[in-house]
Amino acid sequence: MAEISPYIDFASFLKGHFPEQKVQKITLTAGFSCPTRDGSRGRGGCTYCNNKSFSPNYATKLRPITEQIDKGISFFRKKYPEMKYLAYFQSYTNTYGEVNDCIAKYEEALAHPDIVGLIIGTRPDCMPEPLLHYLSELSKRIFLLIEYGVESTWDKSLERIQRGHTWQDSVDTIWRTHHAGIMVGAHIILGLPGESREEILQHADRLSELPITTLKVHQLQIIRGTIMAGEYLRNPEDFHLFTEEEYIELCVDFVHRLRPNIVLERFVSQSPPDLLLAPRWGWKNYEFTAKIRRALSSPTNIQQTL
Repeated sequence: MAEISPYIDFASFLKGHFPEQKVQKITLTAGFSCPTRDGSRGRGGCTYCNNKSFSPNYATKLRPITEQIDKGISFFRKKYPEMKYLAYFQSYTNTYGEVNDCIAKYEEALAHPDIVGLIIGTRPDCMPEPLLHYLSELSKRIFLLIEYGVESTWDKSLERIQRGHTWQDSVDTIWRTHHAGIMVGAHIILGLPGESREEILQHADRLSELPITTLKVHQLQIIRGTIMAGEYLRNPEDFHLFTEEEYIELCVDFVHRLRPNIVLERFVSQSPPDLLLAPRWGWKNYEFTAKIRRALSSPTNIQQTL
């Protein structure tokens, strides 16, 4: 008998959209920048961000989109020869540029015979109306998900990590995107400095009020080469880095406060060991996910959801 998940996971979500086809994401680097890097809203980027920490090897160098797709597919083709793919524009802000340039990159990806949809990662302050109109029309014929880096629902935190936008920017843009008929994803970081446990849990309450389809949850990681790494080394007392057990308990409480039809794509991020300063947990992503599932499925937690 198949195990019943205590939440909607991303694999089940994709299965609902592609019932007859295995589908996998291919991460792309398209040469975009960010407004907190090029001077329009700041310099140096968000304090926690080092793009190398979350990009696969085939997407760390700027190559033609088609070449990156072919290289990414080569990782999966031997084991899954019939697999189709979603082009995932992940690195930096993938709607930040001339509208026609953005469209050309999306269309190049969609021209590949094995690409069946797009996932576009961006910021809530970087969705111009002409591009949103194009994406609205595009969503009528392909699978399209726009992921916004919300990161926090507290303006004090967004200012501290140099995001360059407010919580209200996220609220407004998520609603604009939803009204354009496009599925919306969000990213949130749990454990930013200065946020109490209750403030972290209130992210779930606030996000649940928005028309988001998917959510990626990330634990705070201190990554070498970031502004935050310097802050941490100078003043480690300003940071509360969760133990594995604390973080599982936090995720369980977070899910209980989250709207139940939100698709949860992940609970943890995993950065290369040579880039990760802290926390240095000993578990893999799938081990964390399994432990969170078990905790959510325990009789006590099931009773809490009734």
